[in-house]
Amino acid sequence: MLNKATFDFLRDLAKNNNREWFAENKFRYENAKQDLYPLIATLIAELSAIDPEFAADTAPKKCLMRIYRDIRFSANKDPYKLNYGIAFDVKNYGPKTPSYYLHLQPGNCFFGSGFWMPETGVLKSVREEIDYSGDTFVEAISNKEFKSLFTLSQEDKLKKAPKGYEITHPHIEYLKLKSFIAIYPLKEEDFYKDDIVDKLKKAFGAVQPFIAFLRSAVGE
Repeated sequence: MLNKATFDFLRDLAKNNNREWFAENKFRYENAKQDLYPLIATLIAELSAIDPEFAADTAPKKCLMRIYRDIRFSANKDPYKLNYGIAFDVKNYGPKTPSYYLHLQPGNCFFGSGFWMPETGVLKSVREEIDYSGDTFVEAISNKEFKSLFTLSQEDKLKKAPKGYEITHPHIEYLKLKSFIAIYPLKEEDFYKDDIVDKLKKAFGAVQPFIAFLRSAVGE
């Protein structure tokens, strides 16, 4: 369970995204991190008990992503992110490893799992696995637990069939995807309640068949 002040900091930062304000209020950011670490530690224990590929001894500080934006190649020069990003990276994490991510932002909280905009080789492998074992993929995203919580991201989906596949393919709508991300939307208020860990624990379990399919697709 989190303190409301942790989200209030992000609300104020959205109105004052500059280095001067941040320097004056950095103590609030440090307080927010101290509020987040116990929740992250609890989620590490829960996730590692469900997914053996995630290490139980992962440090919470390693999961909490930097709030500082990389503005070197961006037209948006705001120096700070307006969210807390929590990445639960499994062992030997890399481009061929599906990930878990918790996004905390006023009005936009969610838990996501899978591949976001994977590199060409990974995308090709996932599509091939759907082509070969489409029924297994459909089963993973159609089970009761998954459907009650998650939806598949449709971000940047192809309008036509990808090269090498017919538009009449029985799983063409999945083959058109460019990201394979399962999204579980959450509310800010969820993080003020004691059952937030139970909600996310349930989500960890529900998404495992989907993660297992992706790992099989890329040979992990």
